[in-house]
Amino acid sequence: MNLPNSSIVATYLSRTPKSARLAAEAQGIFPSGITHDGRYLKPYGIYVDRARGSRKWDADGHEYADYSGGHGALLLGHNHPAVTEAVRRQIERGTHFGACHELEVRWGEWVQKLVPSAERVRFTSSGTEATMLAMRLARASTGRTKVMHFMGHFHGWHDHVAFGVSSHFDGTPTPGVLAGVAHSIVMAPPGDAAETRRLMERHAADLAAVIVEPTGASWGQVPLPQDFLPALRQMTAKHGVVLIFDEVISGFRCAPGGAQQVFAIRPDLTTLAKIIAGGLPGGAIVGRADIMEGLSFPEGKPQREKISHHGTFNANPLSAAAGIAALEIVGTTDACDRASRYAAQLRDALNEVLREEGVGWIAYGSFSGFHILMNPPADATPEKINAGAYGFETFKTGRDPVLINLLRLGMLNEGVDLFSWPGGPTSAVHTGDDLVRTVEAFRGTLRILKREGHIGATRRAPVGA
Repeated sequence: MNLPNSSIVATYLSRTPKSARLAAEAQGIFPSGITHDGRYLKPYGIYVDRARGSRKWDADGHEYADYSGGHGALLLGHNHPAVTEAVRRQIERGTHFGACHELEVRWGEWVQKLVPSAERVRFTSSGTEATMLAMRLARASTGRTKVMHFMGHFHGWHDHVAFGVSSHFDGTPTPGVLAGVAHSIVMAPPGDAAETRRLMERHAADLAAVIVEPTGASWGQVPLPQDFLPALRQMTAKHGVVLIFDEVISGFRCAPGGAQQVFAIRPDLTTLAKIIAGGLPGGAIVGRADIMEGLSFPEGKPQREKISHHGTFNANPLSAAAGIAALEIVGTTDACDRASRYAAQLRDALNEVLREEGVGWIAYGSFSGFHILMNPPADATPEKINAGAYGFETFKTGRDPVLINLLRLGMLNEGVDLFSWPGGPTSAVHTGDDLVRTVEAFRGTLRILKREGHIGATRRAPVGA
């Protein structure tokens, strides 16, 4: 991606010489100089030195209102005192026992207490591991081979879900994925109940599971119609298909019990990560006891073969300590509601700026998240987008990566770090000062983009908030 001549880029380069130096060193160590695809930014991303609450500071000393939020893990913000103290106490006792410990029991109890479907819990080290294990459990429990995956929905980077997210929507494998693995995945258009029903009936004899982000692809970037999840629950129950809710982001964020609590739908399996470990590495697969039984050691004469599952850092004591502290706060305070209220205020304020500046973009989202759509349909409103009125192509194709890059650089120049959607998760500790900073940064960046001709006259003004 080549960036155009812009004062935004020049300002960024002049502000961040230490980040530039570190990025140059990283080029000789990491592919593209980064350790996560979501951190790809031209000419380079900021290098963060420290963080607290809703703010973080880069190597050059600049302060930012943070909307990357630990990739969604930090509902409580950076370095929450209770979480930090729990980790500090535990690190003095040991970081890895290679044995069972009391903290894993208490952590699992909190997961069961909060998540409606958590009859049994198995900890993993990441969300990717959790979705991979969920699919294996589903295949083992049903004796079937295929899994339905909705286009645009993200479930980690393992082979079964490494396509159909931002490309290869036809189900063909991305580089390095075996064609045989890709053929075991049934790609379906998200939100289309009629087509999902047709595909399920066609593949029913072989279909082990359906996996879905219950808030829509990429934390609601592609919202689902309100009636889709109830229809999906009904279809899967009818055909004996395991319904997997991927709540890696939405878990403990929509509500203490996740999206399944809000929508009152009980999946068969749920994958969790991010908030579950309080900002440290960790994930889990939870769900029906009979399906999770596949991980148990058979007693007496085996009637089945056990599903093998290892993991050096499963239920790591540090992650468990942080997770217990975080989940207790989630379960006993209004943290989820605070984050969601702030996000609603921010979406409203961003749309007001767009109206005032005559830019035909739309800010939308649900719960504690916001997204900025730069190429909305002519009749689009935030309400229609949130109701799932548009197909995934509107959100996942036709996007201008150069313009998104410029927007993010412009916001960084003004002290705001957006996630790559563009948009981001909000936290329970974002403040009125963060809101003012973000709104003014957005206004200033839009004015530069208009002045330099990177965005033209509006086609339409956003309607609603």
